[in-house]
Amino acid sequence: MNQPSDQTRPTPRAGIMDIEAYVPGKSTAPAGVAKIHKLSSNENPLGPSPTAIEAARDVAAKLDIYPDGTAKRLREAIAEVHGLNPANIVCSNGSDEILGLLAQTYLAPGDEAVITEHGFMVYKIYIQSAGAVPVSVKETNERADVDAILAAVTPRTRIIFLANPNNPTGTYLPFQEVRRLHAGLPRNVLLVLDGAYAEYVRRNDYEAGVELVAGAENVVMTRTFSKLGLGGARIGWMYAPMHIIDAINRVRGPFNVNATAIEAGIAAIRDRAHVERSVAHNETWLRWVSEELTKLGLRVTPSVGNFVLIHFPEDQKHSAAAADDYLSTRGYILRRVSGYGFPNALRMSIGTEEANRGVVAALTTFLKS
Repeated sequence: MNQPSDQTRPTPRAGIMDIEAYVPGKSTAPAGVAKIHKLSSNENPLGPSPTAIEAARDVAAKLDIYPDGTAKRLREAIAEVHGLNPANIVCSNGSDEILGLLAQTYLAPGDEAVITEHGFMVYKIYIQSAGAVPVSVKETNERADVDAILAAVTPRTRIIFLANPNNPTGTYLPFQEVRRLHAGLPRNVLLVLDGAYAEYVRRNDYEAGVELVAGAENVVMTRTFSKLGLGGARIGWMYAPMHIIDAINRVRGPFNVNATAIEAGIAAIRDRAHVERSVAHNETWLRWVSEELTKLGLRVTPSVGNFVLIHFPEDQKHSAAAADDYLSTRGYILRRVSGYGFPNALRMSIGTEEANRGVVAALTTFLKS
């Protein structure tokens, strides 16, 4: 609830203290654990591109100089790789920043924005920060439901936030469904396609959204460098119609992407061999982890991302909480997802071969106890 206003100190505006703060995945294990495998944040187990590391180091002697406020060379590198017009790209301090700027720019107090029940938690945070109302719709089989989303649209709806693929479920909408969703929306409603995990999807019926953005005035696509090795650099970007680019450029920070991130990002996106190695590693181990966990009798939500959602038995002895404690004491750090509506599940990032095999071996022992 909101704190009562008084005259003795500054107080947040109405609604701010009702926001449930985002809690990232933990990164530490109990004292005494010799080796930690952090599988809680969907990071790239292969690390950053070697050329990105070198590019970041080269910036060190120039940290007194402000970066290019338009991130022109980074936008050009993104455009070169994806076949886009750099003018239709804006870069950001992680794709989270773009999501917040879209909410800030297109939502007013009393407006509504639609999210799905297991969608990325920051959507709700940014909607509430703008004074707007988050409208959560049910998913079907842990996947976004186009009909449910369209049924939730009212004259007050201004934005639809859709993670495709979704975190933490790893499920996705085929692009014909995304097009059906867009076709059913009023033209003044903005469809935000969050493609944070797009690089990992290897399905013929999936598209990240480039073509839809190119042919519409009310669709944007957001992407990130984080899942391919630059989570610490915080680089995100958006592909959007020019009228939206113009609006976002008016409210974003003047130097919102730092110099190290710009140079590392340029090198990373052009290192296609590292990208392909990362995707190939994920494809191999995503399948293996899913199959091995299923053999243990655990339900795994079918995932196209670089993580799996693992559902545990209802008995208290083998619950997600008990499994989390057991794994943590052995150095395997997974993600509790109670805040996403899964009180008895853990999300596991696909890690190194050692980490993946270690989790399966540990859970095998845990479930027999």
